[in-house]
Amino acid sequence: MSSSAGSIRRPNSGGARGAHRERHLAALRAGLAASAPGSLAQGEREDLLKMREEEKMARDIYLRLFERWGLRPFENISGSEQGHMDAILALLDHHGVPDPVQGLGVGQFRSPEIQALHDRLVQEGMHTQGTAIRAGLLIEELDIADLRVAAGRTRRLEILAVYADLERGSRNHLRAFHRWMRRLGIPYAPTHLTEREFYSIATSAQERCH
Repeated sequence: MSSSAGSIRRPNSGGARGAHRERHLAALRAGLAASAPGSLAQGEREDLLKMREEEKMARDIYLRLFERWGLRPFENISGSEQGHMDAILALLDHHGVPDPVQGLGVGQFRSPEIQALHDRLVQEGMHTQGTAIRAGLLIEELDIADLRVAAGRTRRLEILAVYADLERGSRNHLRAFHRWMRRLGIPYAPTHLTEREFYSIATSAQERCH
């Protein structure tokens, strides 16, 4: 992991976007507080822990790549990923599950698999703007695929609502990176989604999400 991880600037939480995310998070926490937490199945717990780290991975990589290239999508989307992290944390807090990334700096993870993926994508993304955009595309299609799997393993409405909102956000992120892919004229082969799924999302209209 990078020795300079702690020096990276965190996502800008100010402005209209930051205020909107704060209002949405407050509404989410208020809704959760009004309902009694239930006992999570092992799969539900594992999925929440994984998604918390996966959203952190996305945020941390985008912070590094924005620092390297200064491309606006990495700055904007890193802030959105912070919102995704906060939403998953609200679910973890509600169900009494310890935060797996508490006390960890930028670029640090509990999961060896996520740590390895983070390190590889940061290294690849440092080469060119094109490799950075490809890293973003891979992260977003992975996020979409994993959110769909996690949603299929729970019937809890509050968890499903958060997963659906996060997937809408990830689809928008994928669209943003796809626009840059076309602008830079770089090739990309989907890894975690089928080619049909990938291009169906990438070429469709932006969605409203929190």
